[in-house]
Amino acid sequence: MSAIYHIPVLAAESIEGMNLHPGASVVDATFGGGGHSAMILNALDSGGRLFAFDQDEDAAGNAIEDDRLFFIRHNFRYVRNFLKYYDVEQVDAVFADLGVSSHEFDEAERGFSFRFDAPLDMRMNREATLDAAKVVNEYDEEKLQMIFRMYGEVKNARKLVAQIVKARNEAPIKTTTRLKEIASSCAPRAIENKYLAQVFQALRIEVNEEMEALREFLATTLEILKPGGRLVILTYHSLEDRLCKNFMKSGNFEGKIEKDFYGNVQSPFKIINRKVIVAGEQELEANPRSRSAKLRIAERI
Repeated sequence: MSAIYHIPVLAAESIEGMNLHPGASVVDATFGGGGHSAMILNALDSGGRLFAFDQDEDAAGNAIEDDRLFFIRHNFRYVRNFLKYYDVEQVDAVFADLGVSSHEFDEAERGFSFRFDAPLDMRMNREATLDAAKVVNEYDEEKLQMIFRMYGEVKNARKLVAQIVKARNEAPIKTTTRLKEIASSCAPRAIENKYLAQVFQALRIEVNEEMEALREFLATTLEILKPGGRLVILTYHSLEDRLCKNFMKSGNFEGKIEKDFYGNVQSPFKIINRKVIVAGEQELEANPRSRSAKLRIAERI
């Protein structure tokens, strides 16, 4: 496991939030560089088990040599199926770091970043058929506008899509540089980099079905977490954070609170940290990518 691959964010706070005990079974739903997993293994005793998921083939190369680790190269939306394969019904903690790994951003050919000239790809699972080029060149205007508004919160999505359609009618948009040129022409001058990040984020979420996968994964935690088990999640943008916050508060994605006859809140979770946990100054200085991270912890009732 290389620390350069991805520096684990809010690592100590995440491990503490899991409230691990001897013999605990844990799911790390987003293995990545293995930083959080290594710390989880350090916190487990010899009877503990860690089931680590990651759909990215590059992450498999970071798998740690440890008899207690079971690495599963699949999307975390299938966590229940694979736990059943290992004859595991429920676990004591489920952890997920929803950020894209530094490795994926820094590997130019993956096409995640507008910092490099690369094929317009953005697939976390490189065996998937849908890539960013297909979205940009083949989706109709209405669907593209919806993606940029919903997943990137791009305010002038109509203008952006009009420019994309005009450009692709002249020649297919195949590279990150070409898309950056088109998007830059629509970006407010003072926040061009933020705007480009929103555009690329929207495409990445669509290509990898991130919101659908997150909903499926969260719903599954209701079944796979033991009573008293902890759900520990790191989010990085408002869409996924809102989803996780609502789910932990109410057990549904709308945040709709159900109450019993006596007015008591009926939720499958108890919120452990009422105030969201964020990185401190020291961590921000050491790892600037932690600046947008929010840690939420809930306990299954």
